[in-house]
Order: sequence, then C-alpha cells, then structure tokens
Amino acid sequence: MSAQAPLALLCLPCAGASASMYLRWRRFVPPWVRIVPVELPGRGARMGEAFVEDFDALVAQICTEQADVMRGDFALFGHSMGALLAHGVTRRLQSLHRPLPRALLVSGSAAPSRRDPERFDGGEDDASLTAELRKQGGTPEEVFASEELMRITLDTLRADRRVCRSHVHVAVEAPLPLPVHAFAGRQDDIEALAMAAWSKETGGAFTLDWFEGGHFFLRQHETAFLAALARRLPTPLHRAQLQAHQG
Repeated sequence: MSAQAPLALLCLPCAGASASMYLRWRRFVPPWVRIVPVELPGRGARMGEAFVEDFDALVAQICTEQADVMRGDFALFGHSMGALLAHGVTRRLQSLHRPLPRALLVSGSAAPSRRDPERFDGGEDDASLTAELRKQGGTPEEVFASEELMRITLDTLRADRRVCRSHVHVAVEAPLPLPVHAFAGRQDDIEALAMAAWSKETGGAFTLDWFEGGHFFLRQHETAFLAALARRLPTPLHRAQLQAHQG
C-alpha cells in the first residue's frame, strides 16, 4: 500500500482571532497530521476584505473556499465560534451530499442545542468588548498595549459576535455519521451539560476531554491539549481501514 497523504486538519478560529492562532501547532502535531489554519475574511492575510457577519453565509463561503482541501482525507477543528462554524460546515457538507470529515473536533463551545441565545446580547462598544477580552483571557498583553492591534481585534470581535448572534439552531433528525470529540476547560463558564450535549450531534463515537483552565485552556495547557487532540484523530491505519471498508 502506498503511503497515505497526511490528514488535513482544518482549524477555524475563535471570535476576534485570525488563522495565526493555529500556526505554531504545526511544530507539535504528528507528521501524519497537516494543520490547515482557515483564514476568515477581514483578518490576517485577508484584512482588506469585508467581514462576513452572517453565520450561514460564512459557512457557505468556507465550504466553497476550502473545497479542494475537503476532497481528500480531512477533519475539522474549531474553538469557541470556530466550533460552531466547524459544526455548521459539517452539516452543510452533509446536506450537499459532499464528502464528510473523518471527525469533528470542537473546543470551548456549548453544543448548538444548548447555546444561550442571550450570550451575545451585550454591548458592542469598545469598552464592553475590551472587558470581554479581559474576562476570557487568551489575548496577549502586547495587544492591549497597542492601539492599532486593539482596533483590529475589537473590530474583528464585533463582527464575530454578529456571526454568533445570527446562528440559529435547527434540530436535525439525522445525527452525523462520524465521531465528534469535544474539549473543555474546567474553569470556563460553559456548563458541563452544555458540553456533553455535543454527543447528541453524532451517531458515532463521542468523547469529552476536560482540562484545567478557563476559556483558553488550549493555550494554558497546549502540550497536553495537542496530545489529546492527536489521540482523537484517526490514525493512518484507521483511515486505511475506513477506506477499505468504504471501497
């Protein structure tokens, strides 16, 4: 059997962030995993583009832009807003009868069925958004110290809150025919039951790994988190067995 191509792990950012939050992961994941940071419009390398502030429109755009990567062996990961987007992309692929990811990995986000609709009803003025960044942690001090970086971060966060607010949970009878793996911080303010509810999204395997730390536990305990992430991804042998079964 010829050597398999690496599993492409498309990584979707949290609110207020760009794809750069995942770049350093490339140095720490196994060689059979290829990290693919997904850059959303209006940030990072796409700073000159307009933000997309509607959840469904952004999901559709991701499915179009990442179509080539999602033709091969791939999995989806997202943290916080990125988890919702990863789930939305998977559901859209399912509705379009396109190939599905080998696994959906979600971090720091309540399951779609358990989201608090009032979570994003707070103020969108700079002071309120800055307070939210402070509360969540995860934003480097050099960002707070730079007027330019704060302007970029606050504008991005404001747009992303609108993305999250426009997300509407639609109950789907058919569960996803793929594993769902969730990750959470013990000191995050997301209820344990809201994390466990991700199990209802899948007809396959489900796991929920807990870590010490708040909303950005994946940065606070990066080594342990990436080890757990790698354990949850299908290995080359497992992927070969899946392909043989499907063939």
